[in-house]
This record gives sequence, structure tokens and C-alpha cells, in this order.
Amino acid sequence: MRIPFELFVALRHLKSRKRERFISVATLICLVGVTLGVMALIVVLSVMNGFQETIKERILSLSAHILVLSHRGTIAEPEEVLEKLRDIEGIRSLSPMVLAQVMVSSPFSSSGAVLKGVRPDAPEILYLRERIVGGRGGLEPGEVWLGIELARLLGVRVGDRVQVLSPVALLHPFGRIPRIREVRVGAIFRSGMYDYDATLVLMPLDDVQGFLSLGHSVTHIAIRIEDIYRAHRLSTRIQQLLGGSFFCRDWMEMNRNLFYALRMERRVMFVLLSLVVAVASFNIIAVLMMTVMEKRREIAILRSMGAARSTIHRIFLLEGLLIGIGGTILGMIGGILLALNVQRISAAIEDLLGIKFLPPDVYYITEVPSKVSVSDVLWIAVLALGLSLLSALYPAWKASRLDPVEVLRYE
Repeated sequence: MRIPFELFVALRHLKSRKRERFISVATLICLVGVTLGVMALIVVLSVMNGFQETIKERILSLSAHILVLSHRGTIAEPEEVLEKLRDIEGIRSLSPMVLAQVMVSSPFSSSGAVLKGVRPDAPEILYLRERIVGGRGGLEPGEVWLGIELARLLGVRVGDRVQVLSPVALLHPFGRIPRIREVRVGAIFRSGMYDYDATLVLMPLDDVQGFLSLGHSVTHIAIRIEDIYRAHRLSTRIQQLLGGSFFCRDWMEMNRNLFYALRMERRVMFVLLSLVVAVASFNIIAVLMMTVMEKRREIAILRSMGAARSTIHRIFLLEGLLIGIGGTILGMIGGILLALNVQRISAAIEDLLGIKFLPPDVYYITEVPSKVSVSDVLWIAVLALGLSLLSALYPAWKASRLDPVEVLRYE
């Protein structure tokens, strides 16, 4: 297969010669610069993707994808609502529950908390069963599960008794008295999210309904769906099906600020690290300008032999593009390999230096997560190649404008 003339000349220009050793070194520096920039972009964006996915997984593990609520405060006939929702395609599970603000106290301390009444087969129970740090995996009547931070604050262990106090007063012949129930700590869990570990109290649904005198009523119906990114569409459909006395909230709406902040941080990091690629790419201008000055006689000879200005222009464009292609390919290979092994590399560095990047007493994500996105890698490749080509435009134009007569007169 014959190599195109312009590509053949461009490759010869990039090859090392003794008297052009400085240009070859400068070209290598440009190549390494593009490589490092592409690697940095891929690794950082992959780590940020990993953090976002981990946070999303931990939030949704204990939160519903869609919550159904009533304008009346409670849902009096939850079974009727559940029957209507079972026919909707895309719903994975339905769980009636009760949420209430309470005070939890022990002989040592007290704290505000969120009381969640759930059924034994609720997704929250199945998720936390694998994250219990004390106690057994069954939520029994008369028991509660506490987050580890809340248990530390109250100074209680599994088997101790705590009091749950509701601000909703109970009517009594002697007036209004607070609702108080003494329960046993059945288990202590570590969810991986501080807000949950410091405030969440799980209790059997029947116990909570009896404690708050709700009868068979619930405050929420938690819905989990197959595709979490269709939550808003399904939420609208459920709203239309149930009518005006109900309203829905989806997980994207409830966590909008958090995910907006993560998305903005990711975009800012992309822009900042793109400057690394830009600096390396624009160094190509200096290298190609030196090449043009070094190859003035060769360019003049080519023009005298009939080579068109467009041919000379393409030769130097290809030189810049070849540097960009080489750096991009090496950067993609290195970046993907690093991103796929971030956890192993970070663990090895931690062992070597005796430090912890994410201390467990400060961070609940103790390992550096990473998730390589194909679309991110492709966008980074397009950015690097585009900047490399853009950097070659001026030197290529300058080379094509050389006058062969003037150059050969003084050579």
C-alpha cells in the first residue's frame, strides 16, 4: 500500500536526525505533554464519576426513587393505592411506610431523629442487613435499629433500651401528654452516609402506626423503579393516575442541589484540566515553527518541483496531527489503565507512605472509586486532536507562504 506523499514527508520531518536533535526532543516533549494531559483528564473524570455513582448508590439505597404523599397528611387506604400502582410498567417494588420526627433518649443523652416505620421486607431492611455492625438481621416488634453515630451519641449498645418521644401530643382526660414508647435496640448499622447514621431510626411499621395512633394509615408510599432516570416521567404518570389529592416527589428533585454541585464540580475540573492539554498542544506551534525554519530549503525545493501550496500546508498540518494522535493514543491507554486500577494504586501508595487518603473516621467512602465513561474518553480524544490540529494551522500557513525564489537565492 502506497503512503500518501504528504504523510510520507511529514513522517520524515518527525524522524530524528543528528543536526536536528533539538527539534526531535522538543517534539517528544510535546508528545509527552499531550499524553499526560489526556491521562490526567481521563483519570480525574473517572474518579469523579466513581464518587458520583457511589454517592448516588448510597443515597438511593435508603431513599425511594419516588415518594407518594397525600395533601391530607396521611394515606388512609394504602392498599387501594398500592393496587392501582401495581399495574404500572417499570415499577420494581412498592413499600408503605411512616416517616416522623421524634426525640430519642437514653439514660446518658438524647437526640432528634427521623423515625421510619417499614415492613420487614422493605428494601431498606434488605440493604442494611448486610451493614449491621452489632445485633442480628431481623427487625422484630418492640425493637429499633439505630445508626452507628446516633448509638454513639446516645451511649447505647445492642440490647439496651431507649425511649422514643413524639412531639404529636396524645389526648388524655388530664390534658395533652407526650407520646413515649420504650423500645429495645435490636441492631446498630453503618449505612455509609453520615446523615443516615446520625439521625435514622428504623421500627416495624405496625409498631409505628400504633405509637402514633395512625390505625392502618401511612404517611408515604416508597416506590423503586427499574430505570432510575425515568423517575420524573413515572412520577408525572403516577400523579395523573392517583388524582389531585396526592402528589409525588422523585429522587432527582429531592437531591437536586447535591447532584447539581457534583455536576458543576465535574465540569470545572474538565475545563481546568483541559488547559493542560491546551498548553501541551500549543507547544506544537513552537515546534512546527522551528521545523519550518529548519526545512526552508526543502520546502523551496518542493515548491520549485511543482508542489502546490496546499500540499505544503497539508504536510505541516499532518505533522501537528501526528503528534496529537500519538499523544492521544498513549494518553488514552495510560489513562484507562490507571483509572481501572485506581483503587490498587492508591492502596499501594497508602501502604508505602503509611497514610490514608480517605480516613474512615472522616470520610464514609474509604476507597477511591473509579468509573470509566466511554463518552468521556471519546470527548477527551476529540478535544486533544482538535487542539493539536488547531495548533498546526499557523505554522502550516506560514510554510505554504514561503517564496521558493527568495529562499533559494540566499541558500
